[in-house]
Amino acid sequence: MSLDWIYWAISWILLLWHSAWDAIGVSADAVLGTNWSWILAIIFLVVTLRVILFPIFVKQIKSQRAMQALQPQLKALQEKHKGDRETLQKEMMELYRKEKANPLMGCLPIFLQAPVFIGLFHVLRRLDPANQGKTRYGWTVEQFESATHARLFDVPIAGKFGSSAAELARLNASGVSVKVLAGVLVAIMIATTYLTSRQMILKTGWAEDPQQRMIQRLMLYGIPASLLVSGAIFPIGVVIYWVTNNLFTLGQQQWVLRKYPPPPTATMGRLPKPGESAPRRTTATGSRRSTDARNPVQSGKPAKPAGRFGRSKANGAQPEKPAVDTKALAPKPGAKPVNPKKGRPAKRQG
Repeated sequence: MSLDWIYWAISWILLLWHSAWDAIGVSADAVLGTNWSWILAIIFLVVTLRVILFPIFVKQIKSQRAMQALQPQLKALQEKHKGDRETLQKEMMELYRKEKANPLMGCLPIFLQAPVFIGLFHVLRRLDPANQGKTRYGWTVEQFESATHARLFDVPIAGKFGSSAAELARLNASGVSVKVLAGVLVAIMIATTYLTSRQMILKTGWAEDPQQRMIQRLMLYGIPASLLVSGAIFPIGVVIYWVTNNLFTLGQQQWVLRKYPPPPTATMGRLPKPGESAPRRTTATGSRRSTDARNPVQSGKPAKPAGRFGRSKANGAQPEKPAVDTKALAPKPGAKPVNPKKGRPAKRQG
């Protein structure tokens, strides 16, 4: 299947934004060693894509909420069919069908963004002065030459960490400068990729479904690890696109997670390990209540007498005398009166 339609679409959006910034008055010349019209064109390519995919992103969040609501039922199925993986998978798929939940919905935005990334990678990889097909995908020779010499802090956006000496010579670039800038951007790309996945899992917790949990692990650890190797072949322009996309995702997820908060049963506050149960709820001050504070009798410790305003008395204070029950001291009906003076020696009369 030919991907030319993707290359045409990416080129059209990129050139449209470049022309828009030129029309606004952004200089085509380098400012601070940067051709901002091309850098902004790449950034707003991300904005265009994310605006188009925003409804799908909201559906992704709602699907994750539906999956969270099914966690107790999934856990019960795992306990019921422990050791029978085939039956467990059938029961889970039946549950998903019945509740209209899709565990793969969480990866849909990534799958839809993948063709755009591939298209941009192909388009920017062609930015080589030795390329003879300069007018392909709707480019003019002038636009191609301008993009080929576009720079970020005096480093060509067509350069990459693994550029050969011949490629660097054609781009009139320093190998050290390209490697330093590309290395920094790749490190930022890896860190922001990890943070976008961590942000989501931190709010929703690890899934009970093994398939869903495997996807979470892949997004959290697998993709950032793969970028450590593949980042060396990405042109700097592609890395700019990826970093911008990650930053946009962090902000968008923060807004959506506030608008559609996860259920209170989800694990929050820290990133739990796969299979770890949710931590006990804490008090408003962030600490667990002790058993003694809730019920001193159950704790086995005698309750301390409370003083004034609920506080224990200071050391040295006299304990209060018990109240006297006058009814208990009164004689019973028919009983002989008790003479309190009986038995005392008579006073001597002087």
